[in-house]
Amino acid sequence: MLDLLLPRRCVVCRLTGDQLCVACGAALPRLVAPLCERCGAPTVWPVSRCAECAGRRISFASARAAVAYDDAVKRLVSAWKERGLRRLAGSAAGLVAELLPAPRADALAFVPPDGDRRLERGHHPAERLARELSRRWEIPAEPLLERTRALRRQRGLSLADRRLNVRGAFVARDSPRTVCLVDDVYTSGATANAAAAALRKVGAAQVWVVTFARAVR
Repeated sequence: MLDLLLPRRCVVCRLTGDQLCVACGAALPRLVAPLCERCGAPTVWPVSRCAECAGRRISFASARAAVAYDDAVKRLVSAWKERGLRRLAGSAAGLVAELLPAPRADALAFVPPDGDRRLERGHHPAERLARELSRRWEIPAEPLLERTRALRRQRGLSLADRRLNVRGAFVARDSPRTVCLVDDVYTSGATANAAAAALRKVGAAQVWVVTFARAVR
């Protein structure tokens, strides 16, 4: 009855049907080689460090994403995060598992939520994605990280301000030796780097980062 009164529509093309229709799911821009070996940015040829991550101290071993953060992916992520369409986490996890190999990690961690934002949304997208991937990869998802303080929103900040904003913003009480850190979108890498640094401080020897989407410059 609810579907008759409020028919579901694809969040990308707005046609009636699944929240992400087959055609739009197939058209999402996959990120494929060549990529920067360290941060996963698309490159003209394989490189160990690209212009985006060269010269930076990076706490994670590598970062990989399933799709580029174009307009269609932005609509999908916005519907998933801000409109509460939680089932889209399953669609995102399916694409990640399809395109990226399962990491050889002891646990999946996730970037912890901002308390106020979690109350507004009623869910935490990064945790939901990690738990969906946990089922597919058969790797336990653990709440290894906590926030040390409230943060300004990263949106609209310069790259330097993004890094400063999240410096020291996360703490981990304990960590296994190898961890895969999960988040919904990799924008500048500042959040992933700060979270990975916190895990490294308490014993993680290697931290890999996996996200659904990645901003491409």
